[in-house]
Amino acid sequence: MTALDLSSPVAVVGTGTMGQGIAQVALVAGHPVRLYDAAPGRARAAADAIGARLDRLVEKDRLTGADRDAARARLLPAEELADLEDCALVVEAVLERLDVKQELFRELEGIVGEDCLLATNTSSLSVTAIGGALRLPGRFVGLHFFNPAPLLPLVEVVSGFATDVTYATRAYETARAWGKTPVACADTPGFIVNRIARPFYAEAFAVHEAQGADPATIDAVLRECGGFRMGAFELTDLIGQDVNESVTHSVWQSFFQDVRFTPSLAQRRLVESGRLGRKSGQGWYDYAEGAEPDEPHTAEKASPPAYVVAEGDLGPASELLALIREAGIPVREEDEDHGTRLVLPGGGQLALADGQTSVEFRDVVYFDLALDYRRATRIALSASQDTSPQTLAEATGLFQALGKQVSVIGDVPGMIVARTVARIVDLAHDAVAKGVATEEDIDTAMRLGVNYPLGPFEWSRRLGRNWAYALLDDLHLRDPSGRYAPSLALYRHAYASDKREGNTS
Repeated sequence: MTALDLSSPVAVVGTGTMGQGIAQVALVAGHPVRLYDAAPGRARAAADAIGARLDRLVEKDRLTGADRDAARARLLPAEELADLEDCALVVEAVLERLDVKQELFRELEGIVGEDCLLATNTSSLSVTAIGGALRLPGRFVGLHFFNPAPLLPLVEVVSGFATDVTYATRAYETARAWGKTPVACADTPGFIVNRIARPFYAEAFAVHEAQGADPATIDAVLRECGGFRMGAFELTDLIGQDVNESVTHSVWQSFFQDVRFTPSLAQRRLVESGRLGRKSGQGWYDYAEGAEPDEPHTAEKASPPAYVVAEGDLGPASELLALIREAGIPVREEDEDHGTRLVLPGGGQLALADGQTSVEFRDVVYFDLALDYRRATRIALSASQDTSPQTLAEATGLFQALGKQVSVIGDVPGMIVARTVARIVDLAHDAVAKGVATEEDIDTAMRLGVNYPLGPFEWSRRLGRNWAYALLDDLHLRDPSGRYAPSLALYRHAYASDKREGNTS
């Protein structure tokens, strides 16, 4: 089944920000569009608002005046639901309440033709449950646009338990014909993006709750070392703490309070205090006029070590060896079967975050995972109270000699970027194993939906098949709550690799 013909009318029910955005997308694509809202006058106001946005597109040379005039002529407010009778697609963007949506679609089913595609833009409710109220649930799908819909390319096309593949295909191809990038997804809590993105927030909050680092430092490490567009604290302040927590709570409840999705108590207290982020003037950060921005912890200048000894190849951090040499620091390489680390002149060791803690060893400083060690501008180091000051100073001076700012955090297993990426990779493997989506669609969704620098499977291939499993397994030993227990899918992925290489121990 192909995309809807451009002559087919499309209706949007609900004229808030998201409803208007979806209507604009369909309109600019060339469809006649009907707008309906239960509140009198809102559909007309929404049509006027869309018209004003079309004017701005003309001013920016993104739309011709003739195309704008034609689009305005195709946009019609509807006085009542019955006016949507001849529509080929109706997209709902109303209140996120199951009973409200079910009642709306029951009413629509008595109005539109039997071949009309019905779609919900829900981000948190079950598509299956909404469609369960229908006489013909096979034509019901989720079309989850991201805000702002005219600008963001991703659309999650969600098939409920009863969705017919022909209608899911029609929805997918229509979204693509509208210039969007659709991804196919089974009906699972959070769909793709909101399911797999949970650790990005959760691990940052967990490090903060464990007194490992302050929000500004964690955000800086995620941006400047991990390559993420924004840190978790600044991003949730932008989204709204209440909104972000609500999604987390919904996913957690929908997975029967699975510990992997447990909400943050610190975020709960923030919401309870009314500190909702930018919209309230304060969240994790203070947005009051004249407020001083919070600065990340940055270590004082230290002298670089005279040399380093490389034992093993450093795995995902192997490019550091070239950077160290370029900085004029001699590197002595020794083949070692039992580890991948740098030995500093004072006898201390520097190792990539692996899920263990510094306090377990005689004198070890951990450094965090980076998206690109050459381009990273900040590196986090982790040490315990037993780490010698000389070892920490040598480690700090080493990375400063490479042109990096250094943030020293607490003795946090897995640190910041490493534990976050490992958990995202794990949830992605688990989602594929459970038929939620393909590897390709998950990578696409995470890059386009939340601007991740790499998709989870791109990370996984870059880091090695066993990397995420090994780190989470070590984390699980230190926190046996189940939060870090690697999924069976990730275990199979790592074990299959080891078995091919002849390691079955």
